[in-house]
Amino acid sequence: MILVSSCLAGLEVRYNATHSLDNQISKLVEQKKAIAVCPELLGGFSTPREPAEIIGGDGEDVLDGNARVIEKSGRDVTDLYLRGAYHTLGKAQEYQAAVVVLKEYSPSCGSSMIYNGEFKGKKILGNGVTAALLKRNGIRVISEEGVSDLLRENRY
Repeated sequence: MILVSSCLAGLEVRYNATHSLDNQISKLVEQKKAIAVCPELLGGFSTPREPAEIIGGDGEDVLDGNARVIEKSGRDVTDLYLRGAYHTLGKAQEYQAAVVVLKEYSPSCGSSMIYNGEFKGKKILGNGVTAALLKRNGIRVISEEGVSDLLRENRY
């Protein structure tokens, strides 16, 4: 089984109530080969919501207590991001997910790149909070760009 970011499956759950539909991922969900999850919604956020970025590091640093997730207005939402990450980990373990496909650049889901915390669209290397937690727990995490390679592996 695969877990995928809900926005990649076409659900309008992003902070601005849009989606990031990836047709390959949507097809996997339709075929019941993948389950859609949204860490932010699992953490208690609603849609739409204010944009947030990690300040002072990346998701690894948030898990270690050395960085925070802050909304553009300045509100600290770290606890909601952590809650969503742990709920997503629980889902991955429940479904024995072999891989989790997450939306790149998100403060939750970025699996190699996130925004730098200045709210100016600049990206840096790093994991989002959920991606970091899943990886720490031995779960393979990829971004939407890796789905074609995953499908070529003929496992799904």
